[in-house]
Amino acid sequence: MKPGWGGAGSIAALLALWVAASSVYVLPQGRIDLLLRFGAPVRVDRTAGLKFKMPFSDSVEIYDARLQTLAPPPQELILGDEKRLAVETFTTYRIVDPLRFYQTVMTNGQAQFQLDQLVSTSLRMVLGTVPLKALLSAQRRAVIARVAAAVAAKAAALGIAVHEVRLHRADLPLAASRSVYARMRSSRQREAKELRAQGAEWQQEIEAKADRERTQILAQAKQTSQIIRGQADAQANRILSQAYDRDPTFYRYYRALLTYRHALAASRATLVLSPDSAVLRALKRGPAAAAR
Repeated sequence: MKPGWGGAGSIAALLALWVAASSVYVLPQGRIDLLLRFGAPVRVDRTAGLKFKMPFSDSVEIYDARLQTLAPPPQELILGDEKRLAVETFTTYRIVDPLRFYQTVMTNGQAQFQLDQLVSTSLRMVLGTVPLKALLSAQRRAVIARVAAAVAAKAAALGIAVHEVRLHRADLPLAASRSVYARMRSSRQREAKELRAQGAEWQQEIEAKADRERTQILAQAKQTSQIIRGQADAQANRILSQAYDRDPTFYRYYRALLTYRHALAASRATLVLSPDSAVLRALKRGPAAAAR
């Protein structure tokens, strides 16, 4: 063997190995490839396994054929009734046409950017014609279906099939939430004032009714007591009259004692009377004098 042939053989072997490695590639499961020859599309392969290509002239673009998710940040929209709403969407899609995908967007990042724009435009177009109450009722599903249909029709031109578009969240903006809260608070305060005023009115009616019933009850009780007192006085007078008729002397003596009790009890320690006063007759001469 001539000197230098071993080195040339090694270089040739390495070159052959590199060419062989450049002519094969592996397509994983759930992926789809697009074979390009000098930039021109040659084939689309969806079957996983070992694949072959021409070295130097062929290049391969491999895309994910599985279901993918797009969840952009919330965006603020104006509805058909001029209400503002912060909407957060959730979109699932799949790459179905790698050739068109390569010709339009090329990369998955650019595809998500374009799809985000499509979803935003469709949302503004559809939600701009419906009121807020439509999103809070059973019409919400039909409205979102219109958005999904509009996005799917436009995304087909990018080689993307949109499976669904959903509203992940739909909230009022912070300023609108504060305004709604302020209106709700003022409404509840107004209702509370109305209820308090109504309660005060009912209180006055109940108190007036109670006072009227109290006055009527007291008047009726006073009338009844006067009747009973009159009947009792009449009965007492009748009993006294009967007692007087039975023993006039004792009755006069008893009246004299009552006179002493009331007169002396109401007087002071000293009571000045004349010696011949009729009041002192019973004290001086006894019951017989008082009876006379």
